[in-house]
Amino acid sequence: MNIRPRTQLPFHWPDPPLNIVLVEPEIPQNTGNISRLCAATGSVLHLIEPLGFRLTDKAVQRAGLDYWDAVKIVRHTSFKEFLQSEILNRKSQMFLFSTSGRKNYTSAEYRPGDYLVFGSEGRGLPLDLLAQHPESTFNIPVQLDRVRSLNLANAASIALYESLRQIQIDHKDFTCKDDAKR
Repeated sequence: MNIRPRTQLPFHWPDPPLNIVLVEPEIPQNTGNISRLCAATGSVLHLIEPLGFRLTDKAVQRAGLDYWDAVKIVRHTSFKEFLQSEILNRKSQMFLFSTSGRKNYTSAEYRPGDYLVFGSEGRGLPLDLLAQHPESTFNIPVQLDRVRSLNLANAASIALYESLRQIQIDHKDFTCKDDAKR
């Protein structure tokens, strides 16, 4: 069997890790893909109920492949419970992502431990939540005359990697994991 070579690039992974928050996700494949994204980046996945599926559904498991053990998943019964348990007692920031946001996602200043919050595929984030946090609501540019919005997993990937890019720029003093073993 021919094994394809892989390279662990030098990268500063944030400590504490970033957090992806899905508010009432509906499509199991999106949550599965986002769980794999969280495994690949060491990010924490927060799922706010109700979910439109069971985590044991085949579609979720298949999309997440065999990475489920590598993901820290935190379930919350409501957004209010999420805020009380995660945000109120921490210095982390919360960024909401919506097509109604008036600020570009690249203008946010991300830090380790921040929370990136995404709404359900069919409804997005609740309008009252967006109205309560206009300063924390961001948008990923799309041509709205062509599409309604981005796929949830794609939006989460774009926002998460922009966060990681900014944190990476702020942290120049790091070594490759492979170099540390030598």
